[in-house]
Amino acid sequence: MKTAQGTTIIRNGQLVDGTGAAPIPNAALILRDGKITYAGPELTAPAVPADALQIDARGGTILPGLVEAHYHATYFNVEELQDLDIKYPVEYITLLAAANAKLTLECGYTAARSGGCLHNVDVWLKMAIEEDLFPGPRMAASGREICGAGGLMDWNPDFRKIGMEGLVFLINGPDEGRRAVRKLVKDGVEWVKTYPTGDAAAPDVNDHHTLCMTFEEMHGVVAEAHNHKMKVTGHCRATQGIINALRAGYDTIEHGTFMNQEALDLLLERNTPVVPALHFELASIRRGPEFGLPQAVIDGHQETLDGGCESARLILKAGGRLGMGGDYGFGWNPHGDYAKELTFFVKYVGFSTLDTIKCATKTGAEILGREKEIGTLEAGKLADVLVVDGDVVKDISLLENRKCFIAVIQGGIIKAGQLAGHLLSDSVAFSKTPEEVVG
Repeated sequence: MKTAQGTTIIRNGQLVDGTGAAPIPNAALILRDGKITYAGPELTAPAVPADALQIDARGGTILPGLVEAHYHATYFNVEELQDLDIKYPVEYITLLAAANAKLTLECGYTAARSGGCLHNVDVWLKMAIEEDLFPGPRMAASGREICGAGGLMDWNPDFRKIGMEGLVFLINGPDEGRRAVRKLVKDGVEWVKTYPTGDAAAPDVNDHHTLCMTFEEMHGVVAEAHNHKMKVTGHCRATQGIINALRAGYDTIEHGTFMNQEALDLLLERNTPVVPALHFELASIRRGPEFGLPQAVIDGHQETLDGGCESARLILKAGGRLGMGGDYGFGWNPHGDYAKELTFFVKYVGFSTLDTIKCATKTGAEILGREKEIGTLEAGKLADVLVVDGDVVKDISLLENRKCFIAVIQGGIIKAGQLAGHLLSDSVAFSKTPEEVVG
């Protein structure tokens, strides 16, 4: 992914650096050749060249680009199971994924960690974004997922003889788990997504208290993945599934819904991040009836919402790490609504705005394994920045409204937001005078 050439200074706003520290009022952020060179009070900022691009934050907020830590690029208005695996051909799914990636960046998310993707499309999506074929977040790919046969992701009846190969590897035993990982290795996947437990979406067979993989299967997956320098994550709602995943050496936990003290102690001992993905549960409850979700499913989502909120509070209070994101792409929880997760954590779970932003930036970058490059506004890091017209610390819901974005900057280049419309090309962007840019 190319980076900007030249110098940019962003001023006249409060700076929220993503570390959880208090905002810096009257701040300046200086970018040079696609990297941050200064982040701090404007009063002590070094001088910039006369031809530097100047961006006025209008008294608003300067913060790191957001990280979507549980991203499904190929999900698109999913309303029923067939929408996930057999409704569209891979050619159309690829186009949908490209459209989702562009939208994600426009929503202020400059990076994303895939949480499972049809046909390993995210591997190629990542490559296309990095080669600047079209805009999108910096990505970590996970490709097809792994689940025990008969588990949550095994829903096509055998008599149809169509399998689940586009979406998931179905395994019986640790050897088959290792074999599935080896198939992902040669396709360029970085994260292996598994399904140790069920979900409220399947109350009759694999509900949220059901195990869908054995510990031995999970350990086999982790051993093979780590051997190839890949990381492993898993859809973990049931308490024993969380414990099994932590004992097996999982690198992150998705959802972590029903934590008990044993699970929490293991989590803290291993410093393993959790991505709760709670807005999906809320959306399923609120909008489920209009999409025909059965009452048993909605009741299950209420239980997982309550359990997930309590677990998230416990993890934060105990000093654990949480990422933000999850399961967007359903009809009732569509792509583009990503920041609703952040609002939910502040207004309903009880997190502070600064803690929530830290989860959505610094911890997100750590989950991607790119904390030395992105996630906070610090000198030496890539210039992935979001400039918002308004006080995000007072009203985090501003992040839900793309019209409030002055600029979404990736590698020093303005990719989206109000100022993007003023720039004809990257070369022009860094030759305009301040008056031409800010209008």
